[in-house]
Amino acid sequence: MINVLKDEQEFIRSIKENAIRFDKLEDMEPLLEEASKARFALLGEASHGTSEYYKTRAEMSKWLIEKKGFSFLAVEGDWPSCYEINRYIKGYSNKKGPIDVLNAFNRWPTWMWANEEMIDLIAWLKDYNDDKAPKDKVGFYGIDVYSLWESMEAVIAHLDKTNSPAASHAKKAFSCFEPFHRDAQSYGVSAALYGEDCINELMEMLRQLYESREFYEDDDEASLNVAVNALVAKNAEAYCRTMITNDNESWNIRDRHMVAALDFIADYYGPDSKGVIWEHNTHIGDARATDMAEEGLVNVGQLTREKYGVENVYAVGFGTFEGTVIAADRWGEKAQVMQVPKGRSGSWEEYLHEAGAFNKYILFHEMNRPVFEHTIGHRAIGVSYNPRYEHYGNYVPTKIARRYDAFLHFEQTHALHPLNVKEIRA
Repeated sequence: MINVLKDEQEFIRSIKENAIRFDKLEDMEPLLEEASKARFALLGEASHGTSEYYKTRAEMSKWLIEKKGFSFLAVEGDWPSCYEINRYIKGYSNKKGPIDVLNAFNRWPTWMWANEEMIDLIAWLKDYNDDKAPKDKVGFYGIDVYSLWESMEAVIAHLDKTNSPAASHAKKAFSCFEPFHRDAQSYGVSAALYGEDCINELMEMLRQLYESREFYEDDDEASLNVAVNALVAKNAEAYCRTMITNDNESWNIRDRHMVAALDFIADYYGPDSKGVIWEHNTHIGDARATDMAEEGLVNVGQLTREKYGVENVYAVGFGTFEGTVIAADRWGEKAQVMQVPKGRSGSWEEYLHEAGAFNKYILFHEMNRPVFEHTIGHRAIGVSYNPRYEHYGNYVPTKIARRYDAFLHFEQTHALHPLNVKEIRA
């Protein structure tokens, strides 16, 4: 339920008093200093197709890596594809350059990572790593759950390479999925409605992997790779099985998986390591400060705060008043450049605009949090989007100062620049 503010002008004055204008990275150093005190800096986005979000997160991440020693980036992407970036920036790949690496992203929506905005960041990470010892190289990883088939293939390839006795069990598990032709929905229907699932085969594979772990203990990065791919296979199967009958539970499986994958990465880099996480606001902003909690939903922002402590997690929300965005009308269709309307009346986005038509950020702390605890609408845009109806379905009831530790507002934003223009509708 969204509350109506008793005094909108007083609320806008509070924004003016607490907001800091930014035009360049140096203007954001107070925010970055606060974020650097946490073990995990969670950087959000209000869409998956906005150029400014990617560029700004990249510059913030570079600063945290270079100035504060952050060890890795973990993003809302598939592990196998993102691992190709990791191999490239650490000098373990024969890829010719960032564009060649980004060709690994071939699952819709490809524009989320195969875009021009990522090129500079990947090149910078490689240059940063080039003169570093292996243990000091910064990593790049995908912590999402969608790559069931690709992760199974990666597990099998590794087990074959190491002559592991677990290879036969992995191949048996993978063969169970073959009749579904890499179609997650087909598998989900079969598993959820007809009881034809592959869970027994997967569990046997995981048991064998654990018992044969000595076959890859001499290669830490390979161990991490196979462990997370196995985790993806297990959780992706559960996600596919539940998404047909229980959308809320499938959401929870996905976000719990992302935190479990983050745990693997953090353990690999050690107890003193720090990580930057890139995900949509709906994942990094604490679910308990939104109507998600009423539906029994959890997310990465909530789970990491609960697991690591609020002092070790710093969540930064991102949003815009108006602009353009890359998105599709429906899931799986060609993307297009769409207009993002001005923030609706009474929304967080509109109040930020009314407080001054420029880019700004607010740091939330105990002194000002009570001012920003009203439950108001806060815009969220996914990979599928219809601007004509966003006023009815794209605003999340939110207690902003409880959902985030800071918020970055862009007055006007522009669409992301995908590498594969053939997938973009004219």
